Amino acid sequence: MTTQDIHFMQQALRLAKFGWGQVAPNPAVGCVVVDPQGHVVGTGWTQKSGRPHAETVALTEAGARARGGTAYVTLEPCAHTGKTPPCAQALIEAGIARVVFAIGDPDARVNGAGAARLEAAGLKVETGLCAETAELDQRGFLLAQTQHRPLVTLKIAMSADGFMRTPEGQSPWITGELARKKGHMLRAQHDAIVTGAGTLAADDPSLDCRLPGLADASPLPVIMSHGGKVSPTCKLAQRAKSQTVVLYTESESDFAGETRLIESLTPEAVLADLASRGITRVLLECGPELAMAFAAADCVDELAIFIAPKKVDLGGKSDISRLMSPEGVDITGFTEGDTQQLGPDIYMNYTRHPTWQKGAA
Repeated sequence: MTTQDIHFMQQALRLAKFGWGQVAPNPAVGCVVVDPQGHVVGTGWTQKSGRPHAETVALTEAGARARGGTAYVTLEPCAHTGKTPPCAQALIEAGIARVVFAIGDPDARVNGAGAARLEAAGLKVETGLCAETAELDQRGFLLAQTQHRPLVTLKIAMSADGFMRTPEGQSPWITGELARKKGHMLRAQHDAIVTGAGTLAADDPSLDCRLPGLADASPLPVIMSHGGKVSPTCKLAQRAKSQTVVLYTESESDFAGETRLIESLTPEAVLADLASRGITRVLLECGPELAMAFAAADCVDELAIFIAPKKVDLGGKSDISRLMSPEGVDITGFTEGDTQQLGPDIYMNYTRHPTWQKGAA
């Protein structure tokens, strides 16, 4: 592998992220096609709802210029016919001479079959380039395939003194406008957004993406409530009249949306059901109690933390002190990633080391 190979694969990895939150149950894949002279002639990423695939988009742009060239793909090209023809065959028919993919696809319908088809047709196949980055970017899909649950990102907006809420009667906003816009972008990058009954009652969230041009990128709203009580006048009850909103509960409910009865309402049960719906990326926007439950269940994979410089007038032990306790999120198991200054607020991202090998089917 050359420095040029790394450069083109990194470009494919950046392209793949455009599919986050938009392509489930498919993986978000990126592809770069380079001609024999080393010029980029086609780029693509998996399109909304998972079709067309990244390779098809890039090959269409490249046309005849793809012949004899190299395709850089972030995930092993598929070898089966689903809603689209197999990408491995498309690469063969386009005259590609070499395929470099970052990681294999654990889907039983692929799992080496894509590489085998390419090699059988005489293409040179290389794998493992930028594999660690690709695994992190694909961890929602990988977890769904091996642990039958989606990736969970816990979003935390906190004051300087560690509270995730404001005193009753005050504005619920802890962070400023830029931080809230970043939060809406996170929503667009996830397939579903989960909240609890306490947050629903206290804040009446709409859980949609309100960035200009991204209204159709809003994730599936999900409520967890043991008692199943949802105010008929709340925003999510109103949304449920025209859009899918899911309530997970242990009790019968008159909720206007879709109600899923679960004998024992746990993070594991909810995530397993969401995975069965094809959900691969979940954003958790909730209070400390539900966040603690997900952490205790070992189901938090990423932290998206927003810290405002202001303090709130609340007494007692802070929410973050409880959440980051030994019973909560063990921050030592996470690696600090992106940090941004968003107006007066700070955004930090932490990623837990991948765990999809654990409990693999």
